[in-house]
Amino acid sequence: MSENTARPGLRVGDAERERTEALLRSHVGAGRLDLPEFESRLDAVYAARTQGDLDAVTRDLPTPTSAPRTVRAPRNLQRAAMWAPWALVGAICLVVWLATSVGTGSVQPFWPVWVIGPWGAVLLLGTLTGRHSPCSLGRAGS
Repeated sequence: MSENTARPGLRVGDAERERTEALLRSHVGAGRLDLPEFESRLDAVYAARTQGDLDAVTRDLPTPTSAPRTVRAPRNLQRAAMWAPWALVGAICLVVWLATSVGTGSVQPFWPVWVIGPWGAVLLLGTLTGRHSPCSLGRAGS
């Protein structure tokens, strides 16, 4: 199950044996092999002298496929995830300010600007420069 399967008599070394061991481990992880079968195949892997010997160990297992591609969220979805908490907290602050103004019967100083303003400025800067997406927060180099 390698690029050398067309040459079954080709001698193999430790690198090929280790690749085959990693392949067998992935099949154990996928539930295709149980531990006793894995151990017996592993013994055969380290006893293998040729590519044909290694191929015989993995012949009844599916060929490995490439890892599934990770799909990035669309930019609009990332932007919405950045701005939604700001909008929610801003709306709550506005409701509290409005309720206190109505409750006291006089217009209170507009304190929500101290919450909405700086946070919004940071988000706006991040949006305009393309940095600080929710997926990159907390990662080194972002």
